[in-house]
Amino acid sequence: MGWDICQAVKQLSLPGRKRSREIDDRSDKFSWDWAKTMNESHPIAGPIAVLDSGLGGLTVVNALRRVLPAEDLVYFGDTAHLPYGNKSPATVCRFVRQIVRFLLPMEPKHIVMACNTATALAMPEIAAEFPQLSISGVIEPGARAAVAAAGSMRVPAIGVIATEATVRSKAYERAIFRRRNLARVMLRPTPLLVPMIEEGRTGDDPLVETALRQYLQSMILRKVDVLVLGCTHYPLLKKAIAKVIGPQVQLIDSAEQCAQDVARRLARKGLLGGEVNTPGELGSPDDTAGMDGPEPATGSLRTFVTDDPDRFAFLAARFLGMEIERPTLVEPGELAGDVPHESAEPPLRVAG
Repeated sequence: MGWDICQAVKQLSLPGRKRSREIDDRSDKFSWDWAKTMNESHPIAGPIAVLDSGLGGLTVVNALRRVLPAEDLVYFGDTAHLPYGNKSPATVCRFVRQIVRFLLPMEPKHIVMACNTATALAMPEIAAEFPQLSISGVIEPGARAAVAAAGSMRVPAIGVIATEATVRSKAYERAIFRRRNLARVMLRPTPLLVPMIEEGRTGDDPLVETALRQYLQSMILRKVDVLVLGCTHYPLLKKAIAKVIGPQVQLIDSAEQCAQDVARRLARKGLLGGEVNTPGELGSPDDTAGMDGPEPATGSLRTFVTDDPDRFAFLAARFLGMEIERPTLVEPGELAGDVPHESAEPPLRVAG
């Protein structure tokens, strides 16, 4: 793949740049002991809603069920429009806006954009249109963890693999350099990985292994110290990626970091609905099987998709390590129209 795009950057100055609503630097300093005391209050009703372009966000659902096992979850997979990674910002914003409008009647206490592309391209606009909602994404938690993993290295080399749209957005660069002025940040689009994962291919598939070796070659040559898995699909290939990149490179799982970030946010707002499992209690999740937490999840899980619910249910078992009920089909044409939030909304209908 001769169009290798890998950018090495030492410093990035961002004077006057408006900070995204996803950013919450206080999350860098947080007491898990304090968070665990928050569940002594009355549980807060309302589910945590998770949205993604397809199956990848289920890695976030899996992590959330480990960190917050008592929380009810709603998942919306926009399978009719997969992938988001090769679409324009305006198109991604339109899709995300429609999904958020669909979720409103469920009164979610928090919405997670469990898609790096949606987070990079749609977060500021959607947060501004729905100021009454608590919304977060996956980029800031991943960048925070990458900087922490770099530790005391003078000029760490931090690599990011992601979709083409996420790489073009430079969202990871900005998030990393907000926390560390001196670093080498290398970005590599990996467009074939999401379709292969959605096809059900695993890390031991020869095609997956060939693609990973091609994509990661530039990172290996530049001797990255930390590698961010900048797409929520990629944790399913974590073992294969580690095998190719080498044991000396620390891998950052954006799904795990996102779940911990959601717990922090809910704790600060007094919105926790039950038990919180701290990072030290979670162990090391497997990349292709269910992430067994210290306690089985007791919260409910409802799923919605815009295409092929039977296929989604079949493949979801690989992401969650368990079978799920058949998702509810929401036809794309039945989602709310792409109009400003303040305008009159057409009635919401769900096709079962």
